Amino acid sequence: MWVGLEAEEYDRKYQDKDLLKRIVSYFSPYKRAMFLVIFFLTISSLTVAFQPIIVSLIISNLETTPDLVYILFLIFIIFTFSISSWVFNYIRQIYSNRVIGSVVLDIRRDAHQSVVNHDLSFFDKNPIGKIVSRINTDSRDFGETVGLSIEVVSSVVVLILLIIVMLTVNVVLTLVLLITLPLFFVAALSFRKFARKMTLLGQRALASVNAYTKESFSGIQIAKTFRREKKVYDDFIQVNNQSYKVNLKRAFLLNAIFPTLGLIQGFVTMLLILIGSNLVIEGFVGVGELVLFIQSINLLFFPLLVIASFWPMFQTGMAASERIFAIIDTLPLVVQKDSIKPSKLKGEIEFKNLSFGYDKAKLIFDNFSLKINPGESIALVGHTGAGKSSIAKLIARFYEFQGGEILVDGKSIRDYDLNEYRKHIGIIPQTPFLWADTVENNIKYGCESATEKDVLNALSISGGSEWVESLSKGLRTEVRERGTLLSMGQRQLVVFARVLLESPSILILDEATASVDPFTETKIQDALEKTIEGRTSIIIAHRLWTVRHVDRIVVLDHGKIVEEGNHDELMKRGGTYANLYNTYFRHQSLQYIEDMGKSNI
Repeated sequence: MWVGLEAEEYDRKYQDKDLLKRIVSYFSPYKRAMFLVIFFLTISSLTVAFQPIIVSLIISNLETTPDLVYILFLIFIIFTFSISSWVFNYIRQIYSNRVIGSVVLDIRRDAHQSVVNHDLSFFDKNPIGKIVSRINTDSRDFGETVGLSIEVVSSVVVLILLIIVMLTVNVVLTLVLLITLPLFFVAALSFRKFARKMTLLGQRALASVNAYTKESFSGIQIAKTFRREKKVYDDFIQVNNQSYKVNLKRAFLLNAIFPTLGLIQGFVTMLLILIGSNLVIEGFVGVGELVLFIQSINLLFFPLLVIASFWPMFQTGMAASERIFAIIDTLPLVVQKDSIKPSKLKGEIEFKNLSFGYDKAKLIFDNFSLKINPGESIALVGHTGAGKSSIAKLIARFYEFQGGEILVDGKSIRDYDLNEYRKHIGIIPQTPFLWADTVENNIKYGCESATEKDVLNALSISGGSEWVESLSKGLRTEVRERGTLLSMGQRQLVVFARVLLESPSILILDEATASVDPFTETKIQDALEKTIEGRTSIIIAHRLWTVRHVDRIVVLDHGKIVEEGNHDELMKRGGTYANLYNTYFRHQSLQYIEDMGKSNI
């Protein structure tokens, strides 16, 4: 019925007892604060529970010979109790909010850490907006439910104290009340199953809104280019309306519990007043005692409503915790078998009988083998989908392969400590990404201890730092979200400098100059000639320069190596590479440009 509200691949079902046990474990570091919450909660509840007794004493005194001093004293006591209840409740709220805030902080930390540790396949399958919704929105819902749980504990204490007081007033009326109490809980529990289901749907619907909003704003330039703002708006309205309808049904269901319990409350109150009035007429109960009993009932019904309605409301927190724990408990596919920390890599890379596919049913590489020598520079060429970028992602350990081995310096790539291993891998992507920070901090992103001199030196090596002087604050200029203040060429120069600052042993360029202007490309190419010397370099090429200045060209076709050699050797063969060159690269050569110039004279 509801489109796009299905469970995610990593979702799982938890038993309520397992969820509760897991939730309690998050509170264990805050035992002292929880003790203070319970202490002040109990004192506050006592001050509330004793107020009807004092009111009863005042009324009983008025029935006999009124003592003004005694009545004023009791009124002062009520006033003192009211002020004390407010003070104790305020202190309890401070500690409970601290505990709840700390628990939500810990849950968000664990969820974020789990997501960050996932390989890229996790982000390929799951929209970022839905992941963000789990970390932020669901943890907020969980915190609100924990706050409700503390209110329930307070209500239980008040309920027990009031029942004890009412037993001292009249046992018969109290027993009548106790007999009717199960009606409240039967009504509340009847909402439980539907509340859990609708809450999950509501949270998924909100996650869908977040996911679509993020995607549509990320692609706003494309939408404007193709004049599709109205479609973006219409699609958002559709997703938003679905969320509205789902959450409206959820709200109707959850709020229906209160009128239902209110009806039961009215019936029980009417029954108790009827029985109590007869007992007063027959002289078994005094008027003050009856007033105390009725007042206690009114005080009793609020905590009773809180307790009875708690379970359906609690399903919001249970559903939220279920969604959060599902993302925390999802294990990354990329798992290291050992923790070897290389001090320096020589850069020998070998693929042995590799099998890999983003979808296990459709392999990109099947029994693929390739060896790259230390310090060798190779260019990977081939049509789109040949597997060029996949090789780079596998070397960087962004994805788990299904079979075979990848060896770096003779050791399985799975045996290295992942953080230490990646320190020696430098990847320059086709589309540069910058954080909303300064130019300097973007370059120092992987090497925070670098000095300003180091940053300028890295910029100089990558193609020059003169352009930085034209910025308003030089290296300390904020580049805005995704680096929009800078041109595409400047962003790529920053990315080059960021990678080169770490001086990686293995350098991977994934069509790194495809998005820059010819002038910037020339500067980068000149810098790269020096950079790749003595360094294992893998260049995914769409440009002539990158295939002419490497030690070896590897031609890929549908995940298989069809040719290997340098440019001149492969051109002599007249095979796949020669066809690619004549189709894609030849028009970039100086000879081609000169010949075209002569033909136009």
